[in-house]
Amino acid sequence: MMKKRLFTPGPISVPEDVLLEMAKPIIHHRTPEFLEIAKQVIEDLKYFFQTKNDVFIIAGSGTAAMEAAVVNVLSPGEKALVISGGKFGERFVELVKTYGAEAIIVEPGWGNPVELKNIETILKQNPDIKAVFATLVETSTGTSYDIEGLGKLISNFPETMFIVDGISGLGAVECRTDLWNIDILVSGSQKALSLPPGLSFISVSEKAWKTINNCTTPKYYLDLKKYKKAMEKFDFPFTMAVSLVCGLKKSLEKIKQQGLENLWEMHKKRAIAVRNAAIAMGLEVFSKSPSDAVTAILLPQSIDGEKFCSDMRKEFGMSVAGGQDKLKGKVIRISHFGWQDEFDTIAVIAGIEIMLKKYKHNVELGAGVREAMKVLF
Repeated sequence: MMKKRLFTPGPISVPEDVLLEMAKPIIHHRTPEFLEIAKQVIEDLKYFFQTKNDVFIIAGSGTAAMEAAVVNVLSPGEKALVISGGKFGERFVELVKTYGAEAIIVEPGWGNPVELKNIETILKQNPDIKAVFATLVETSTGTSYDIEGLGKLISNFPETMFIVDGISGLGAVECRTDLWNIDILVSGSQKALSLPPGLSFISVSEKAWKTINNCTTPKYYLDLKKYKKAMEKFDFPFTMAVSLVCGLKKSLEKIKQQGLENLWEMHKKRAIAVRNAAIAMGLEVFSKSPSDAVTAILLPQSIDGEKFCSDMRKEFGMSVAGGQDKLKGKVIRISHFGWQDEFDTIAVIAGIEIMLKKYKHNVELGAGVREAMKVLF
């Protein structure tokens, strides 16, 4: 049986000790035993988020936390500025519009960084903007945004909140919630936390609570006031995904032992190795501001990216992601998080080289691997 290797930007490979933790007999979610686990997990999540503010767990994918960030903040008719440079920036636009708010959309272009001066101009022209929505790492393009710079800029507008989708970036790239003036940050379990999908997380600043308490948008399951009340006892307002939270406890323990800064550095090393390897293979990195969480690589026009990904799974058991929307069939995306090490990074590069050779692309076998090894070892 062929070994399966996941290099997709979620779901990812889960460490064996985390899987074993989740395989233990399930316990009831209202017992002191589970509430004690929840208490420890919340404390460790605050370290992971780099915040002293409230952090809540929602049983649902990352989009649940994204939706919570919208429905608890924006009332119908209010304005929001959304930086949309890919599929997940577009998701914030869709969420804002779904709940009757007005979206002022800034589109820097897929793979491009955002101009801070442009954001500043719009905020000055629209003093009634309630919130700015941005993405730490745009998964669809492998692009990182200047969240620190945006946070500093938006902090000059005391009535405007800064809301960030950190689903694909948190833990993989530097992000300091409180220091960078992020009012609401969302994330998900199936990325750098090395868990299966099913949990999402949201941190909320004191500044954000003032807005949340005045928001008139109807909500029920995603009402953060319910989560805050339950969290007084380290409980949850609704049935929690018990096994995933137990796995989360183990995962966060491992991250604390390793240290966040070391985790960021590890992702950076793998990302640089893959980017350098891509160039050595005669390929091009798509993003002009590439992230250390996931790398999008442009394939030659003669190669269908969807078939390329399918063939890699069939022949090598390696799963890399294809492109989305306008990038469908044009790029492959390789994640750098999950249960990976340096040899996994080398393996996926070798797999890409062999596949390129099969597709008659002019590549020297080993060229990418050599460049990656210079970085990794």
